[in-house]
Amino acid sequence: MDINATLLGQIITFALLVWFVMKYVWPPITKAMSDRESKIAAGLAAAERGKAELENAENQVLTIIRGAKLEASHIVELANKRSQQILDEAKEQSRQEGMRIIEQARQEITREIAQAKESLRKQLAGLAVAGAEKIIQRKLDLSTETALLDEFVAEI
Repeated sequence: MDINATLLGQIITFALLVWFVMKYVWPPITKAMSDRESKIAAGLAAAERGKAELENAENQVLTIIRGAKLEASHIVELANKRSQQILDEAKEQSRQEGMRIIEQARQEITREIAQAKESLRKQLAGLAVAGAEKIIQRKLDLSTETALLDEFVAEI
């Protein structure tokens, strides 16, 4: 019976140990395991959310980069158009300035031609009077000479 009493004592001791472990040791261990499991699950979920957010952010970055490239190409295109417009305006202004200078030169030439003609008329009138004076061998007085000159200039 010694074996049975020892066996019975070992069973009772084992049962008490199991009860003690189940009552006082097992709940904190299972709670710690449950907490650890929930933390791991939360970490995995956060990693998945982070991965999804990273993909979303990468897509947004690509979208922003595409938009920036389009905007940059649009700005370059506008700059090219504006530079061409400025060149065209400068050409037009240069052409107008050239036309204005040519017109001024024409007016100056016309005025100088008129002055030269007037000067030539006066010289011709003077020569004509001098020639007429020599022909008639006398000097005319100033009022008669002026009247003759004016008449001669009017005829020319």
